[in-house]
Amino acid sequence: MLVDLQGPWNPLFGRLGLLLEVHYNNPVLFFAFELSVVVGVILLFWATCARKWGYIWREWLTTVDHKKIGVMYIVVGLVMMFRGFFDALMIRSQQAIAVGPDSPGVLGAAHGYLPPYHFDQVFTAHGMIMILVAATPILVGMMNIIVPLQIGARDMAYPYLNALGLWLTVVSAALVMIALFIGDFSHAGWVGLAPLTELPYSPGVGVDYWIWSIQIGSVGTTMGAINLIATIIKMRAPGMTWGRIPVFTWTSMASNIIALTSFPVLGVTLALLTFDRYLGTHFFTVGLGGDLMMYTNLFWIWGHPEVYFVVLPAFGMLSEIIPTFSEKPLFGYVTMVIASMAIAAVSWSVWLHHFFTMGAGPNVNAYFSIATMLVGIPTGVKVFNWAFTMYRSRMRFDTPMLWAIGSVFLLISGGMTGMMLAVPAINYIVHNSVFVIAHFHNMFLLIVYAAFGAVTYWFPKVFGFTLDERWGKRFFWFFTAGTLMVFIPMYTLGFMGMTRRLDYVSHTAWWPLLNAEMVGIGLYAISIACFVMQLAVSIRDREKNAVGADAWGTSRTLEWATHSPVPYYNFAVTPIIHDRDEWAWRRKHGLTSLKPDRYVDIHMPKNTAVPLVLGVLSLAFGFAMVWRIWWLAAISAIAMLLVIIYRSFDKDTDYIIPASDVERMEKEMLARAERVEGNAPAPGGAAGGAYASPQAPSKRHQGD
Repeated sequence: MLVDLQGPWNPLFGRLGLLLEVHYNNPVLFFAFELSVVVGVILLFWATCARKWGYIWREWLTTVDHKKIGVMYIVVGLVMMFRGFFDALMIRSQQAIAVGPDSPGVLGAAHGYLPPYHFDQVFTAHGMIMILVAATPILVGMMNIIVPLQIGARDMAYPYLNALGLWLTVVSAALVMIALFIGDFSHAGWVGLAPLTELPYSPGVGVDYWIWSIQIGSVGTTMGAINLIATIIKMRAPGMTWGRIPVFTWTSMASNIIALTSFPVLGVTLALLTFDRYLGTHFFTVGLGGDLMMYTNLFWIWGHPEVYFVVLPAFGMLSEIIPTFSEKPLFGYVTMVIASMAIAAVSWSVWLHHFFTMGAGPNVNAYFSIATMLVGIPTGVKVFNWAFTMYRSRMRFDTPMLWAIGSVFLLISGGMTGMMLAVPAINYIVHNSVFVIAHFHNMFLLIVYAAFGAVTYWFPKVFGFTLDERWGKRFFWFFTAGTLMVFIPMYTLGFMGMTRRLDYVSHTAWWPLLNAEMVGIGLYAISIACFVMQLAVSIRDREKNAVGADAWGTSRTLEWATHSPVPYYNFAVTPIIHDRDEWAWRRKHGLTSLKPDRYVDIHMPKNTAVPLVLGVLSLAFGFAMVWRIWWLAAISAIAMLLVIIYRSFDKDTDYIIPASDVERMEKEMLARAERVEGNAPAPGGAAGGAYASPQAPSKRHQGD
């Protein structure tokens, strides 16, 4: 070995001997393990009895269809969000139970029910999961589904790369879940506090799980960023000028520019930390030339742009939902686009506000304070534009609109507390307190609100039926009540001096507010039950809730021009774009129910199992590196290289859908639309979102 390891190691099993030292008598872990096994067995049993394996393999596991890949991204994100919620439940319940010098301990804990070492792992996993394998996959999934449809593309620019990005993200989530049962997870916080992540202070495999999970997932995110940028630049339909691109696509563009430029910084930072732990170098140690603050700087150079990487798509979702349910065009389109790009630019110059207390001089702190406040300008522009869109409109309060309005309110409150934290003097007072925790949960919750609104909004476009409104509104109100009950007490506790990451609370005066937070957690649990009910009732009533192309009747952008659910080729013929709000323009000119005079062959990418195989090999490689099983790491790395070479020489990667098949499928979908909407398409124009009438007037926008 290149470094001295604590504990056993042998060439065949690496460090797996450490498993004998892990506390497997913890009932919490047993419950999680049993729950996972039961759910897994039920799913396997159902797939086998229903003879679904062939369907799952053909339609999902080997697909390169951007919509199905997007759906799988969202499913992975929702499953991991469920796991992250359990972690939050454990954190808050531990803090509510372990209050006061006489609070009893159970299950081997001195206070509460979680020993400190387990509590540290829980809050580390919670932060890492919610940001990197819950919020990020959900947003990437939405971008995968919607961006190609909004710009009139058949698929992403690189469908194979798109599938590979998904499976690398799945590997990232899988390593986190494996750590729950085989070994342990990092106890150094989701940011990987240096030098706590160095080998002498974290000799187990928890930090290694954290490193390889993020490292492999970030490769997938970077691939996704390249793909989305290339798609937006090169795959736009005729007439889709830069001035006509929908705002969600613009924010996706800004977001992925951030991802493409920031995730490599994270990769290099984690690689240097890996060298410290595996090769014995001293990049981030406290001696021998190491600089632990360099780690903090590098991590947050990625970390703060990451905040805008996830928040910008949320802004784009709001910019699509609010005009639809206000029945008005978005106010200030040009300023919205400029504001999105300005936020992306400024995001690179604010990272040091995460550690004002590091001891930098007043000039440095003043610079980063002003830079942080500058973010408020373009963000404020967006808030005013949404407000002016709603002003004097015919607002409808369907479920997506409720989520959107809730998200705007959270943005305002989170933005105001963010401005407070931008002042170094205030930051010194509340640094490391739960006030900061409440602030950034406030900001991430606005993303969650926007994402739930977007899922409800675009669900009928993907599946052909709407989600149940009654259960959706119950979900929204219970979730909102939970948000208020958790985070208003948390802001208050921050002002009262409560610091973060406490497994034991000595101050009994905080107890009532901690119990109030528990009530909020209970409301969150009820809201999740409502969400599950909403899905179940919606699937049961899918025939009754079936919709045509425009599920809401007032939608505006191009994706609503094609069928619901969207066929795998997206558009029967390539659409020609006439306006920024193309679907609203067609509705205004009576061009919503036309069909083409003739169909043409469609060129499509073939399904492939190669991304899935590379994902499995990546999982084996990551697991082997965590446990230092060098032979397995070498074999899996060589196998990955051989599979990539094989794929490079494979020329059978695409196929043609004959025009006759396109026509047959279009007739079936038009018949369904007629049955659902009761309107028969007229010949001579477009169907499935294709081209409009040749005589249709074209309109130019300022800035086209």
